[in-house]
Amino acid sequence: MYGERQIAAPILAGVDQVRVRQKRELAEIFTGWETRNRYEIDDASGQPLFFAGEAGGGIGAFFLRQWFGSKRPFTIEVKDHAGTTVLTVKRPWRWFFARAEIFDATGRLLGAIQQKFSILTRHFEVEGPTGAVGAELVGPFFKPWTFEVRVRGQTVGKITKKWSGLLKEAFTDADNFGMELGPGVDDRLRPLLLGATFLIDFAYFEKNN
Repeated sequence: MYGERQIAAPILAGVDQVRVRQKRELAEIFTGWETRNRYEIDDASGQPLFFAGEAGGGIGAFFLRQWFGSKRPFTIEVKDHAGTTVLTVKRPWRWFFARAEIFDATGRLLGAIQQKFSILTRHFEVEGPTGAVGAELVGPFFKPWTFEVRVRGQTVGKITKKWSGLLKEAFTDADNFGMELGPGVDDRLRPLLLGATFLIDFAYFEKNN
């Protein structure tokens, strides 16, 4: 599903646990006006690995955010400590069945995350660059903050929204996520699952305006 041609090792290669923390500005807490989403991506010990944020801005982006909320299209750039973009996550406009496409540092398509119709669960398919499905993300009905990573029907990891505290939940929509993967997970799947974390945040946890 992932394709044979590899330019460089995927980001997060060999990393089995990461935390994605949404960063919020104090002005948003007091005004309710939202600015672009920003995230810090840490390893299991809490050391920052990457930083991410919505690209673009201006009055048009502001009104898109205010009018369409979590359904808006977005481009999130993941940058290393030198400020180099190492991953880009693009969400095209969709009324239903959210989608995100993930690109490497050279602009090469790595794959996509596609939301699928499901009644009792939340379901995404993880596609490689050719569109072939190599994994699934399934949110069980009784575990609303958990998405299991399944490869050929076997659970190999999970993406979980972490409780961030009563006051933080009450006054902002800042979200913290943990991604845990088994050591045998294909390294090429890891950046796709990081991209899936951002899409999950928008699709299920970001408040609509």
